[in-house]
Amino acid sequence: MQADLSITALILEASLVVQLVMLLLLAFSVFGWMMIFQRRKIIQEASVQALKFEDRFWSGVDLARLYQEIGARAQNASGMEKLFYAGFKEFARLRSNTSLNQQQVLEASYRAMRVVHSRQIDKLENNLSLLATIGSISPYIGLFGTVWGIMNAFIGLGSVQQATLAMVAPGIAEALIATAMGLFAAIPAVMAYNRFITRVEKIDNQYQNFMDELLAILQRQSSAPAKEGAA
Repeated sequence: MQADLSITALILEASLVVQLVMLLLLAFSVFGWMMIFQRRKIIQEASVQALKFEDRFWSGVDLARLYQEIGARAQNASGMEKLFYAGFKEFARLRSNTSLNQQQVLEASYRAMRVVHSRQIDKLENNLSLLATIGSISPYIGLFGTVWGIMNAFIGLGSVQQATLAMVAPGIAEALIATAMGLFAAIPAVMAYNRFITRVEKIDNQYQNFMDELLAILQRQSSAPAKEGAA
């Protein structure tokens, strides 16, 4: 009687250890794809919102007016909007303090933006380390299941007098499925991780460039009254 070598039959007839390995890899794959879709949405939104805000910022709008607009919806502000809001808020609060010089006011504004910047990047990178973990350990877990299944297949041959390929083929086939599942879980996770890290770095550069540009604008604004008074 010929053994059923369909994938479903091989999985159902696999040893308990190999089945547990397959179940774990299936969970890794499902969890990995969930994180991929979630991270993709969040990172894409952050990128689009940053471009929109930059267009708005460089359109010539009054910064005080822009600050008030963002303040009215501070809870729903995007990452770059929060950078601007934090920096301009600190600048406006300390600018009238006569005990502080221009450099101290600007440094305080930049520190406020740095805190928000760190939080926003942490938010974008959230769960990316889990994708990297899935991508790195899944092949090894699959390989463990394969080694275990092949070992059991050859151990089973020790109890028979005449070994044939038909006898060992199902055990080896079910073991190789574990390797395939490990690669199926790992490859999308690694590709997504590399892609997301690159995009987060690009957004990080956008944020840092904006912070430097805003600081230069605030420096010019803080110098304007002094120049006018000197004139």
